[in-house]
Amino acid sequence: MKKQKQDSSGGFDLLSEEIIFIILDLLYHNPLDIKSFSLVCKSFYATESKHRRTLKPLRQEHLPPILSRYPNINHLDLTLCSRVSDASLSIISNACASTLRSIHFSRTCLFSTSGFLGLALNCKYLVEIDLSNCTELKDSAMVAVAEAKNLEKLWLARCKSITDMGVGCVAVGCRKLKFICLKWCLAVSDLGVGLIAVKCNHIRYLDLSYLPITNKCLSSILKLQHLEELVLEGCYGIHDSLSVLKHGCKSLKSLDLSTCQNISHNGLSSLISGAEGLQQLILAHGSPVTYSLADCLKKLTLLQSVKLDGCLITYDGLKTIGNWCVSLRELSLSKCLGVTDEGLSSVVTKHKDIRKLDITCCRKITDISIAHITNSCNSLTSLRMESCTLVSREAFVLIGQRCHLLEELDLTDNEIDDKGLKYISRCSKLSSLKLGICLNITDEGLIHIGRSCSKLLELDLYRSAGITDLGILAIAQGCPGLEMINVAYCKDISDCSLLSLSKCSRLKTLESRGCSLITPLGLTAIAVGCKELTKLDIKKCHNIDDAGMLPLAHFSQNLRQINLSHSSVTDVGLLSLASISCLQNITILHLKGLTPSGLAAALLACGALTKVKLQASFRWLLPHLLVEHLEARGCMFQWRNKAIQVEYDPKCWKLQLEDPIS
Repeated sequence: MKKQKQDSSGGFDLLSEEIIFIILDLLYHNPLDIKSFSLVCKSFYATESKHRRTLKPLRQEHLPPILSRYPNINHLDLTLCSRVSDASLSIISNACASTLRSIHFSRTCLFSTSGFLGLALNCKYLVEIDLSNCTELKDSAMVAVAEAKNLEKLWLARCKSITDMGVGCVAVGCRKLKFICLKWCLAVSDLGVGLIAVKCNHIRYLDLSYLPITNKCLSSILKLQHLEELVLEGCYGIHDSLSVLKHGCKSLKSLDLSTCQNISHNGLSSLISGAEGLQQLILAHGSPVTYSLADCLKKLTLLQSVKLDGCLITYDGLKTIGNWCVSLRELSLSKCLGVTDEGLSSVVTKHKDIRKLDITCCRKITDISIAHITNSCNSLTSLRMESCTLVSREAFVLIGQRCHLLEELDLTDNEIDDKGLKYISRCSKLSSLKLGICLNITDEGLIHIGRSCSKLLELDLYRSAGITDLGILAIAQGCPGLEMINVAYCKDISDCSLLSLSKCSRLKTLESRGCSLITPLGLTAIAVGCKELTKLDIKKCHNIDDAGMLPLAHFSQNLRQINLSHSSVTDVGLLSLASISCLQNITILHLKGLTPSGLAAALLACGALTKVKLQASFRWLLPHLLVEHLEARGCMFQWRNKAIQVEYDPKCWKLQLEDPIS
C-alpha cells in the first residue's frame, strides 16, 4: 500500500485568508509571536507579509527590503530613524503610493522640502502626518504639506520655526483637516490660527498650547461647528476680556485651560457659554477654584471629568463643584492646596459613580476622607493618593474592603502595612500598583498580592526596603503577565528575585537600581527568559560586569534603553551591546573600567543610538570628528558633571525628602 504524504500545514491550508488574518491580529501584541509564525513555512511568511499594515523601522537603510516584503503598509512610523533622507522618501513614495495613509516623522530630520513634496504628491491617500519635534522645519515644508489634499490629521508640536505664513499654506491646501496640533509653535500668532479656523471648517481637535495668541482669534475658533476638543494650555495672552464673544462652541466636548492664569471665573464663563455638551474641563495650575469659578459649571450637566491639579481650592469651590457636576466620573486634585476632609467628603458623598480620583499630595486629608471615598465610590477603577501622609495604616483596609473594581492604585509614600496589603489584595482586577517608599510593608503583604492579583501588569516598589526575594517570588508566580517592576534600592533583592522574574516572559521594564546583591547570574536569567525586555536600569549594581552584558547582547534583541552607571562594566561589555540593533538610549556615568578608545569603538558600533548620557570628562577625550559623525547620524549627547553621591538609609532618605532645608 502506497504511503500517504504527511500533512505539514497543520490544517491551515483549509482556512480562508480572512480567518488567518484574524489569527494574526490576535498575535500582534507580541512581535516575537509574529516572527515565529512567519518562519514556520513559505506560505505563512507570504501571508504575514500580505497582512501587515504597520511598520516601525530602526534605520532608514532598512526601508528598501522591508517595503519590498510588505506591500500593503498603511502606517509608517519613522520615529526611531533619527535621519531620513530624500532618497528614503522617494523609496517610500514609490513603494507605498497607493496604500500609505499615515506617516510619523517625529524627531527625524535631514530630508528637504523637495523630498517631502514628492512624498505628498505621490501618496495621494495620506490622511495623517506627524512632524512633531522636527525643529528644523521651515514654512517651505508647509508648502509641501499643503499638497496632501486629503490630509485629516497634522501634528506640528515644537516646530518653532513655522510661522503664520506656513500655517496659512496648510489652511488653504488642506481643507479636510480635522485634527491639528500647533503646540509650542512659538512663531504662530492670531493670524495663523484664524486662517485655520476660517478655512478648515471640519476641525474637531485643535491644540494651541503655549502659542502667543490673544483673545482676537477666539471668536473664529468658537465658530467651528464640529470642534470637540480645544487645548489652550499656557496661552498667557488670553485673559478675562472675553465679553466680545457672542456665543460659545456648542459642539465642544473637552476644554483645556491649564496654566491660563489670566482667566478667572469671568473669562471661563464666556468661553463655556453655550457649550452645554462639555464633558471634560481641565483648569490645572490656573486661577484659584472659588465659589464664583465653580458656579460657572452649573449649566454643564454632562460634565464628567474635572482636572484641577495644582490649583488653590477653597471649601466653597469644591463643594459647589459637587453640587453642580451631576455627571462627574473623574476628579483630579493632584497637589491642590486647600483640599480638606470637609471639602473632599462633600464631593464624593454626592457622586457615587466617580471612577477615577486623584488626590496626590493632598496632605491635609485624613482617614475621614478615605472612609467617605470608600463608602460612597464603590465603582472606583483608579485611585491615586501618593504622599497622603496623614492617612493612617488602618484606612487602607477600607480600600480593600469596599473598592473591589480598582484597576490602578497609587499608594506611593504612605503608611500602608502588610495588613493593608492583605485587604488590597481583594482588588483582583488590579493592573497597576505603586508601593514606592512604603517602609511598613514586607514580603508578607506582597505574598497576598501575588496570590490574588493575577492581572497585575505594573508594580512599583521603589525604596520599599522591607521587600526581599521571597516577596518577589510570590509576585512572579502569581502575576505571570507582569510587564514592569521597579525594585530600585530594595537592598535585599538578589539574583533569586531575577531568577523568579525570568519566568515573566512579557516583562518589558526592569528597574533594579541600587540592588548591589545582583550579579551577572541573575541578569543572564532575565536575558534568557524575558525576550521582550525594552528598558533596563542596573545603575549602582556594582557586581554587574562584562559577564552580564554578553547574555544581554545575545538574547535581549528588543532592548532599547539601558543605564549602566556605577556598575563594573568595561570596554568589552559595552562593545558587546553593539549586537543589539535597536539599542537607542544608554547612560554610562562613572564606569571605572571605561577608556576613551573603548567608548569610541562602542559608540561607533551601536548604530541606532539616539541619546547617550556621559561623564563630562569624556567630552574632551573623544575625537571631535567622532562626536560630529555620531551627531550627524542622529545621536544626541548629554554631558554630566555630577559627583558621586553618598547613598542614604531609606528612612533617612525619606526624612530628607520631607524636609529638604535640614
